[in-house]
Amino acid sequence: MLLDTASLYFRAYFGVPDSVRAPDGSPVNAVRGLLDFITRLVIDHRPDDLVACWDNDWRPHWRVELIPSYKAHRVAVETETGPDAEEIPDTLSPQVPVIIDVLDALGIARVGADGYEADDIIGTLTGRATGPVDIVTGDRDLFQLVDDARGRRVLYPLKGVGTLQVTDEAWLREKYGVDGPGYVDLALLRGDPSDGLPGVPGIGEKTAAKLLDTFGDLAGIMAAVDDPRAKLTPSQRKRLDEARDYVAVAPKVVRVASDVLLPDFDPALPSEPRDPATLDELAARWGLGGALRRLLSTLQG
Repeated sequence: MLLDTASLYFRAYFGVPDSVRAPDGSPVNAVRGLLDFITRLVIDHRPDDLVACWDNDWRPHWRVELIPSYKAHRVAVETETGPDAEEIPDTLSPQVPVIIDVLDALGIARVGADGYEADDIIGTLTGRATGPVDIVTGDRDLFQLVDDARGRRVLYPLKGVGTLQVTDEAWLREKYGVDGPGYVDLALLRGDPSDGLPGVPGIGEKTAAKLLDTFGDLAGIMAAVDDPRAKLTPSQRKRLDEARDYVAVAPKVVRVASDVLLPDFDPALPSEPRDPATLDELAARWGLGGALRRLLSTLQG
């Protein structure tokens, strides 16, 4: 089981009241919410391995070089040497270091790589896996990794993590008319305002799906632009022709990396905390009692 960790702690932050606080009054709703999410996922799915995948860089420079608008609307502070600072709620950002400390003390593998997003870590680990993989994310971009033959599913939270949309190839075909790899082509044609991807103007989701059904894939669509006999409307032909520069670079931006160099780590779900003393200190300082006890009991069970 691979967790898109930031996606889940953002959901916890907005789903758990900020009245959930530490003894010193600091909000810990994202911390406790994430711990409860992990507890529920372990109870419901019993993974052998669990990895909290991390955004060491939520807006990699190599993606921005290709499409400058990529996540630009979410930048709080631009930096010249390291990752740009993301605009996140004031009461969430102080909770992220607490989440790091708690996961590390528990012994739950937390894996990131400089210059890459959690999506890229997930893509790399999914490609390496020899057995089934469940990816837990609220990010539709990861639908591209769905592969029934290899047991790759996306568990997409609809309400907390108690209600999950199990995304397999049948669901993708019914919803979008594509398989996992085809979702990359659909997404880049349609665009995604939440990621600053412009898409091809005038080509929405339904039109993109129809074009992919007719011509097979992005390469087939662009070949049709140059074929006067191909069944494209004049408007579609014009818009796709004008978008050639975007279409040439967008696949590299939208497609998750599969070859990230990762540090050594142990993905096995721990049955006992790695550092009980530190965990006790964190539990007392941040008032994590109930949420942490439930998780520890679940891991031991």
